[in-house]
Amino acid sequence: MSTWDKADQHFIGCDIAYDLADAVVFGAPFDATTSYRPGTRLACRTMRAESYSIETYSPYQNLDLTDFAIFDGGDMELPFGNPTKALRLIETQASQILADQKLPLMIGGEHLVTLGAVRAAYKRFPDLHLLHFDAHADVRQHYIGERYSHATVMRRCWDLVGDGHLHQFGIRSGDKEEFNWISQHTSCS
Repeated sequence: MSTWDKADQHFIGCDIAYDLADAVVFGAPFDATTSYRPGTRLACRTMRAESYSIETYSPYQNLDLTDFAIFDGGDMELPFGNPTKALRLIETQASQILADQKLPLMIGGEHLVTLGAVRAAYKRFPDLHLLHFDAHADVRQHYIGERYSHATVMRRCWDLVGDGHLHQFGIRSGDKEEFNWISQHTSCS
């Protein structure tokens, strides 16, 4: 996993060796199209650090995170300000994990990083369905003149999977055009 900057700290309970893992956590620290508050590139390391304030055991599911074989490979090294290259690197990383018969678990980063992982999954699973839990629709065609943005990411994912494969939940914010588009192309609850 040479593209990763090995984490100083792994996500709690995710310290198994890569070769033995069924799932692989990797960080995608990217922050180039954020429009509200910058800093999403710091989320990966923050989530890892904060994970130590919780327990690995869930009494509601009667499962322990340590019962699963999960490797945390740390954060990818992504170019700041270059969404196209960052997406290509994320897609390559997720594709390799899938080729190794492992489940990729990406933590980000701004919403746009999702597109790189979805591209990899779609190549492997052409009947892919996406569940999008968010307050914002993120289905604009362009945002502030950009086709690739945190506000366009689900539209770019839809470009791959098409009608009937994007399912959105919790959407409460977007412009009128987005909600008109959603009513024609996705299922939204």
